[in-house]
Amino acid sequence: MARKPKNKITKYPMFLHINVGIVFFAFILVYVIICVFMYFNKKHIVGYEVREGSLSSNNIYEAVALRSESIVTAANAGYVNYFAPEGQRVAVGNLVYTVDESGDLLDYLKTQGTEQASLTNEDLSELRSQIVSYSADFDPKTFSTVYDFKNSLDGTVQKLASASVLQSINSLNNNAGALNSINYCYSQGTGIVQYYVDGYEDLNIYNMTSDLLDNTKYERKQLISNALVGVGDPVFKLSTNEDWMVVIKENDLEKVNALAEKEYVKVRFLKNQDEAWGKVSYVTNDSGDTFVGLSFTNSMITFVKDRFLSVELITEDESGLKIPNSSIAEKSFFVIPKEYVTKGNNNNSGVLRDKYDENGNETSEFIEVELYNENEDSYYVDDSTLRNGDLLIKLDSQDKFTVNSKDTLIGVYNINKGYADFRQISILYQNDEYAIVKSNTNYGLNVYDYIVLDASTVEGDAKNLDTSEEN
Repeated sequence: MARKPKNKITKYPMFLHINVGIVFFAFILVYVIICVFMYFNKKHIVGYEVREGSLSSNNIYEAVALRSESIVTAANAGYVNYFAPEGQRVAVGNLVYTVDESGDLLDYLKTQGTEQASLTNEDLSELRSQIVSYSADFDPKTFSTVYDFKNSLDGTVQKLASASVLQSINSLNNNAGALNSINYCYSQGTGIVQYYVDGYEDLNIYNMTSDLLDNTKYERKQLISNALVGVGDPVFKLSTNEDWMVVIKENDLEKVNALAEKEYVKVRFLKNQDEAWGKVSYVTNDSGDTFVGLSFTNSMITFVKDRFLSVELITEDESGLKIPNSSIAEKSFFVIPKEYVTKGNNNNSGVLRDKYDENGNETSEFIEVELYNENEDSYYVDDSTLRNGDLLIKLDSQDKFTVNSKDTLIGVYNINKGYADFRQISILYQNDEYAIVKSNTNYGLNVYDYIVLDASTVEGDAKNLDTSEEN
């Protein structure tokens, strides 16, 4: 019996099956990742529109207001009611307040139905102004001022209501007992009425201390109507002189001397943006603290209710084109004598550069250049069009000039044409954030030009940049 042949297994070589779609997708994915990485690591050009503006050398201080203030005390004990508006001027003989010794006046008026006082539009306007002024100056860090504001507002309301009470008092002809208990108190001098005391009335620049400038330690007593007063208690005070001053603390003697040299400094009051010129004086106390006083001869009545004021000293004030400091850059240029710069066929500026042709013959070529600045004898030319050591030929002459002298200009990159083009600037004034530069200068900027916001983002000449604009 014949043996059956065994089954044979034939091995075939394995082929690598590559999915073209997956390879293509992986290539695209790697490309996108690289592009995203390069995008976020590249400095992008952002535009800034040049506008006209002004800058001040701003120095903001918290100041104490000092005035000539005279405290008036009560001659009788009883319940006080005020009738002279706070912050208004009174003359000798004007009624300021009354003192009800018995305390029966208010009860009697209630029985007559006159305790309800109606406020006029002018009265409501005064209250509204007081509220708006406080809201504008409110600082959550000094919440204690809310209680001072409450007391001041209570005093104003009661003072306005007292006008109606005074009319009722004058009508009490059939009640001699009530009338006899009321003492009418008239002003003995001329000045601005204030209904608060704080211990600063006798303060001057010579006895100033750092603690007195700390408004967190400041204590103010508001004098309000219907309060019980004793003999000798303060009932109001008069500011008797239009001359006044604000005092600031400044231990930088360099700044102090600079202010003293000016003698007069413009002061802006941040409360209402009013400006006035203050005469400078200063004193250094035994603790080594220096206080600068700025004296005024007007506007005292405007701030008569304020002991602390935020002020801004304006020592410089320049107007022109306002640009950010981040846009300012320095760039090097070749300096070429003016006689070597000529005009081409298209009336464009250029120079004749010496060269040799392929046969070794000396000839010249016209090289167009852009001028970025000039002085009496020379032009400033971009160093991208010429090379150090180039030999320039003077027109209609055998004179030659070797390009090797360089100088730097301060300027910004103008992007009106879609690429960064350097423009020289002349800085009038500069602070920590912005600079004021001259407008309408040769080779310079004009209002509404667009410049690169951050000059460090410009690499080389940065031609044909894809820019975005920021207003």
